[in-house]
Amino acid sequence: MSDNSIKKNQEEKGDKKKSVFRKIIIAVILLFLVLAILRVYKIFRDFPAVKQRDNRINFLFLGISGGEYKPPDLTDTIIFSSYNINTGRMLFLSIPRDIWLESLKAKVNTAYHYGGFPLVKKAVEEIVGQPVHYFFVLDFEGFKKVVDILGGVNIKVERTFDDFKYPIPGKENDECSGDKEFKCRYEHLHFEAGWEKMNGERALKYVRSRNAEGEEGTDAARAVRQQIFLSSLKNQLLDWKILLSPNKISRLINIFSQYVSTNLTKEEYPKLILSFLRFNPQEIKQEVLLNVDGLLYHPAKHYSGQWVLLPKEGNWEKIQKEISKILP
Repeated sequence: MSDNSIKKNQEEKGDKKKSVFRKIIIAVILLFLVLAILRVYKIFRDFPAVKQRDNRINFLFLGISGGEYKPPDLTDTIIFSSYNINTGRMLFLSIPRDIWLESLKAKVNTAYHYGGFPLVKKAVEEIVGQPVHYFFVLDFEGFKKVVDILGGVNIKVERTFDDFKYPIPGKENDECSGDKEFKCRYEHLHFEAGWEKMNGERALKYVRSRNAEGEEGTDAARAVRQQIFLSSLKNQLLDWKILLSPNKISRLINIFSQYVSTNLTKEEYPKLILSFLRFNPQEIKQEVLLNVDGLLYHPAKHYSGQWVLLPKEGNWEKIQKEISKILP
């Protein structure tokens, strides 16, 4: 046998050995992957299931003043949200704070103040006719910190408006040196139509203003501004500069744990996160209950002596039907 033949045979044997070795390595890696997947599956299987109905998870987002504001736990913002885990679509429905509930003998924005989550859950379910699975409560201080950590939020102001009666914290009972109009209790806000990058303090004033002159002075306009803010916040949170910043993510998690109250348990986080794998940011629908087919009205006089909103039909049945039509 020639030297070339011997060399060729040795090379072939070497290639065969390498091929077998590669196959063994690949088999071992695949085995470890399968074991890891089974391990992860077992871990996730042992976590409690996320609450849902008809493939929808329903949330309630509440904004309270907190801190030095009085009273600190009236819900300035009430947003019912429903997420379809099959389609990835989501609804945000703003509920006016001035809705009067006969079962409460009070406005819906007082429910959290009087009875915490159980009472506000019952109140909102009475209005929307849908179960509330999870709630999140954020106060003004947490709100401002979230916006500031993100470096501000870009918001498109739809209309120019002025609010001459924006309340200054801590001056609710100031006698203003005898001024009968109590002007010292208020701050003048001005927003110009167009894009504006707002820090936490400015964004809070934008979503809270409710005494503006003209169209922006209505509860419906205020709710729309809150929806606009949510949409802008969503865009900011999904920005790669935020998602790829461990520092900002860590600070946001810290704010969440410090300033947000929720009934969502840590054990439910993994499966809730998995359920949002199909979430489509482009499939978010935003509605304001006041704008849904004129189903609410303001009576000229109410026995409570307060400015309230009531269902036109005298009950919540028609409103619940209309809400069921817009659910994702």
